[in-house]
Amino acid sequence: MANQKEEIETEDILSPLNDRQKEAVCTTEGPVLIIAGAGSGKTRALTHRVAYLMLRGIPPENILAVTFTNKAAGEMAARIRELISNSSLLTSTLPFIGTFHSFCAKILRLEAHKLGYTKHFTILDDDDSLSLLKEIMKELNVPAKQFPPAMIMNIISGLKSELVGTDDYEGKSSDEAFPQTVYRVYDQYEKRLRESNAFDFDNLIMKTVELFRNNPSVLKKYQNRFRYIHVDEYQDTNTAQYELTRLLAGASRNLFVIGDDAQSIYSWRNADFRNILNFERDWPDAKVIVLDENYRSTQNILSGANAVIAHNRLQKPKNLWTKNQKGGRIEYVVLPSEREEAEFIVSHIASLLKEGGSLGDVAVLYRTNAQSRAIEEALLEQSIPYRIIGGTKFYQRKEVKDILAYLRLIQNPADLLALKRVINVPARGIGKMAFLRYSARIGTGQEMSRSVGTESARERDSVEKFETLMSELRGRLSQTPLPLLIKELIKKIRYEEYLEESFPDSDSRIENIRELAGLSRRFEDEHPADALSRMLEEASLMSAQDEMTERKDILHLMTLHAAKGLEFSFVFVTGVEEGIFPHAKSLFDAVQLEEERRLCYVGITRSKERLWLLRARRRMLWGSVQANPESRFLKEIPKELLNVTNLAGDDFFGEDEDEELYVDE
Repeated sequence: MANQKEEIETEDILSPLNDRQKEAVCTTEGPVLIIAGAGSGKTRALTHRVAYLMLRGIPPENILAVTFTNKAAGEMAARIRELISNSSLLTSTLPFIGTFHSFCAKILRLEAHKLGYTKHFTILDDDDSLSLLKEIMKELNVPAKQFPPAMIMNIISGLKSELVGTDDYEGKSSDEAFPQTVYRVYDQYEKRLRESNAFDFDNLIMKTVELFRNNPSVLKKYQNRFRYIHVDEYQDTNTAQYELTRLLAGASRNLFVIGDDAQSIYSWRNADFRNILNFERDWPDAKVIVLDENYRSTQNILSGANAVIAHNRLQKPKNLWTKNQKGGRIEYVVLPSEREEAEFIVSHIASLLKEGGSLGDVAVLYRTNAQSRAIEEALLEQSIPYRIIGGTKFYQRKEVKDILAYLRLIQNPADLLALKRVINVPARGIGKMAFLRYSARIGTGQEMSRSVGTESARERDSVEKFETLMSELRGRLSQTPLPLLIKELIKKIRYEEYLEESFPDSDSRIENIRELAGLSRRFEDEHPADALSRMLEEASLMSAQDEMTERKDILHLMTLHAAKGLEFSFVFVTGVEEGIFPHAKSLFDAVQLEEERRLCYVGITRSKERLWLLRARRRMLWGSVQANPESRFLKEIPKELLNVTNLAGDDFFGEDEDEELYVDE
């Protein structure tokens, strides 16, 4: 009976899959590479495989699945839980399913002492990391105009993603000013992170690789634990993530990676799509399976995407197809300016709503954030609600970051960046010198009141009160549920009163900090100290897509990069013009131009039913009027797939116009 039940449960896992998906799921041993085209059921293949392994008797603790956003990880976990809900595994725990960063954070919480950190380390988000870097550059007298902090931060991030530490960086011994300056800043930045018992995003992975390389027994422990490793969106991995998975899979060799080289669009985040192209070189016995049946879009949309991506030289060949209907042609619309482009979008959205569509079914995509201005103005004029994905995220709002900084300081007293943020928020009258004296001694374990020198009596009193406050809150942490602790904190520092006195939009800001307290209820079942660690970790590692609204009555505006992984019934792609899309910076770089083409492929395949590609004859952008020709990507789509509408008027065809605008009779 047990075998019969197992067969029934296994059939439940496999029956919804097509033949190639079944092959992907059932190939459980050895290295496996799945090339999953857009909309081909990538998540389905991965989640069904994990459930299949569990039904075959593989303990959940031996299975690992990593991806790039909390949203994707949450969706994977929910699907797996549903798949096993009717089986004998109903009460079983799930495998670890999370992001690369959350996985590494989990390991470091257990093993950080081997690297000279404590388990109560802080994770700095991008804004905090940049703030620390700016502070260091100021201390080192590095001119920000000559060496823009964001550029230096990006260089350091790139070095870490390539596993290049300060000792290995060539700038250490360089005679040239630029690499030497980068080294000085990088070296001091790393020292400050260690002093603050903190990791930035890149260090979470880099330090885990360092841990594994330098501690064979630790590596062996995790190799023995995670014997079945799954990597989602493998085309987006960087060198550090590649090395992490290579080390973990070195013993069992059960490495399952899935992704699409045609959707590799994050080289600016140090992703290296060569990892997926070279997988068979690294694992010669790998099983390669191509998923090319699309379940999302009409055939005309897929044919357009196939035609564009076919012009890329470096790729794994595939041809998306679907059993869905052929669908209407792709709409190519030429408009006089960005203003008319925006009005066209608004009027067509109104028509879609009259036809029974929902705002949540519509997305407006653009290459650069600056393009949203005209669109937003038109939407506001017509009172159409919208949200910009990738705008100011909840956890990045000033008031939320203030409370999070207090919580970080409760967890990690050595977090000098958090201390600097909140020492005078709300204002306490603690002067710069008093702060510097305290922060210089904070790692010695002295009480704050003993660390001050010649401050005024008022400053000493403020310092002592702040120390008492933080001491009381740390004492309360072990016995107070996290939501209650946050409420106590807000009340003790009179933060709501501070917002009311300081900001005209205080009501919405107060709502945000109350929402933060409400979000902490998700961790109520854990010990308060563990709950605090998890909440801070989640807040630090949150991405733009993780915060995407689930509302059905709001329009989504976003860059093409932010749209990856999403799908909408109706998609408008704006600014399909040479110099905008593809971006001007890519026009004379073959590698960047191929990535721009992959970005176009991503944009086209976001649409399920109808797709508009919009071009303005003249566009006010970045402070000047541009008159760019049509994008080469438009020329790469066969004419028979396009329905071209010229709303620009004949006067927009100048005497020197040499391009052909093909319009059906």
